[in-house]
Amino acid sequence: MRETITLNQEQQKRVQVLNQVVEGELMARKAAELLNRSVRQIRRWIAEYRSRGAAAVVHGNRGRPPANRLPKKVATRVVKLAQGRYAGFNQQHFSEILAEREGIIVSRSSVRRILEQAGIRSPRQRRPPKHRSRRERYPNEGMLVQIDGSPHRWFGRQGPERTLLAAIDDATGKVLGAVFRHQEDAQGYFLLMQMIV
Repeated sequence: MRETITLNQEQQKRVQVLNQVVEGELMARKAAELLNRSVRQIRRWIAEYRSRGAAAVVHGNRGRPPANRLPKKVATRVVKLAQGRYAGFNQQHFSEILAEREGIIVSRSSVRRILEQAGIRSPRQRRPPKHRSRRERYPNEGMLVQIDGSPHRWFGRQGPERTLLAAIDDATGKVLGAVFRHQEDAQGYFLLMQMIV
């Protein structure tokens, strides 16, 4: 009884190239270039191709479940715990709790995949990032006076560095007072308050 093998496009291309090498129409080095593999890999495929035919280009694990696949019992238990005792937990926290309390070590991405397949969504939806918006100005003059100091070379690159202490009304944007000091200090702020008053 002959085995039926289904090949994808990439595997069909491999078979065509290997066939040309076996028939002497193509050198192994050229085949390696065409298939983007090493000459050593091509020689291994040719040896397999001669003994097994087209089956040589099909991966040995094809049709088998992955070795690292989570057992169905564990996935079922994860779903039950997510619906029961740990209902409402977000996926990251849930995966940490599974390891800590239940001894089930599963990555967050695996937890997400298992719960999505079971139709369980994460309870907390990600909020869209807030666009930075400016604070509304106070409605009336005098309600808020902003005071700050700013060190800078105000008198040019060659001039000394001084700190400008300034008071600005939030509602109107008027400068209520300003004074240059060597640095931010209490006396400078008292002078500024005196100007405002």
